[in-house]
Amino acid sequence: MIQHLTSLPVLLPMLAAVILLMPPCGKSITIRRAASVVLSIVTFFASVALLLKVQVDGTQVYAIGDWSAPFGIVLVADPLSTLLACLTALLGIVCVLYACAGDDEKGRFFHPLVHFLILGVNGAFLTGDAFNLFVFFEVLLISSYSLLMHGGDKKNTQAALHYVIMNLVGSAVFLISLGVLYGVLGTLNMADMAQKVALLQGDDVYLAKIGGMLLLVVFALKSALLPLHLWLPNTYATAMPIVAALFAIMTKVGVYSMMRVYTLIFGEEAGELSHMAQSWLWWLALATIAMGTIGVVASKDIRKLAANLVIVSVGTLIALVAVQSVEATSSAIYYLVHSTLVTAALFILADLIGRQRGDIADRITAGPAVSQPRLLGIGFLIAGIAVIGMPPLSGFIGKVWLLKATLNAEYTFIFWPLYLLASMAILIGVSKAGSTVFWHHQGKVTESVAQERVHPMQLVALIILISGAPLMSIFAGPLSEYAQGAATQLHDFNYNIKVILSGGQ
Repeated sequence: MIQHLTSLPVLLPMLAAVILLMPPCGKSITIRRAASVVLSIVTFFASVALLLKVQVDGTQVYAIGDWSAPFGIVLVADPLSTLLACLTALLGIVCVLYACAGDDEKGRFFHPLVHFLILGVNGAFLTGDAFNLFVFFEVLLISSYSLLMHGGDKKNTQAALHYVIMNLVGSAVFLISLGVLYGVLGTLNMADMAQKVALLQGDDVYLAKIGGMLLLVVFALKSALLPLHLWLPNTYATAMPIVAALFAIMTKVGVYSMMRVYTLIFGEEAGELSHMAQSWLWWLALATIAMGTIGVVASKDIRKLAANLVIVSVGTLIALVAVQSVEATSSAIYYLVHSTLVTAALFILADLIGRQRGDIADRITAGPAVSQPRLLGIGFLIAGIAVIGMPPLSGFIGKVWLLKATLNAEYTFIFWPLYLLASMAILIGVSKAGSTVFWHHQGKVTESVAQERVHPMQLVALIILISGAPLMSIFAGPLSEYAQGAATQLHDFNYNIKVILSGGQ
């Protein structure tokens, strides 16, 4: 079993989804819930076991069918990919637990779809092959299409259709870019591509650049980078909040892909194509931060606010990717984990608040008081402090670290003022939302709504996410060391090439 550990974060969700479709899970919702919770926990522990193994033994390479790279399909587990696999599995547990309170009753296939989504995301993080990155993208997208429609109405359908059309175009561009790169390089194994890019000459250089820039378009769409971000606010705001919380990791797949491709393949050792996307990433990231911040201030409900905070986090991460340094990448890794947990928590809080305010729901306007103001207020306060970046929580540590990492960057004189102004605007937006919802009361709710209470399963899911901010602050030392190690290895070109092409030996 230990030799197959690298494949378990991908295989276990697939097995879980199949089991949940079959009797008795497919017939009984009680059995389906229990099985889904157990299987999601098993996936999480398998991901943690893989992370620990990577820490002890170094990068693990799993050759599917015993066909070694670059000829066969390989899964590559390094500190960065295993950390993100653990984060995905944790969000899966949260999603399943929260849905067991009743949200999963709106469709029989909710639980299988969640596990299929985890399969696609973990596969995208662990694959060492560009074509299979496309395959796993499609798996997670198909699952996300269906989850968007779960328990939906006309509004959900419109947002889902927009999402589907945008991503179908992205998939077509992805295939074209892979075709161009394969025609030039003769391989789609990322390590082998990185070796051959530096050897290109003449017209092949321009063809490879075209393929690389098309990939940038694809990853910008997946991560919601401006101007390809327009699908995200409405999609996340109209989806079921717990689905939107799970989707918080999906934009990070695009960010991760940029880290991989533009650090390993088109990084320092790429010859004429070295850092080909860096200037583009800088300006697009800055524009995304600005646009997301405007969206935060203008948001009319908490779900829209959380969706725009996702856009701000994407812009911040891409700016750090554009710096192309170990320090910037390490701060990006820490900030990625922090932002994913916090934004997911905000989507859940938006749902819980909305359930206790009647027809006003989570709109940022004076309305009836919530039934549990202390519980939800404290949760919103912790999430708000974390997302704003105020001490002593993880947001403050992440903000200080990323500002330090960009101190000597090319466009620091623009990034610092923009980011600090954005932080001030987010402070205003989040403070306005919290004060309006919890302090400005107007009207009364019906007796049924007034008796609405947070379900124990929902509370456990919320606590898991909310506790991330203080825990990441308490354990900032070990986490920062881990992030530094993961970033150092990501930028170690020779080591990555050697270990992947040698099969991890």
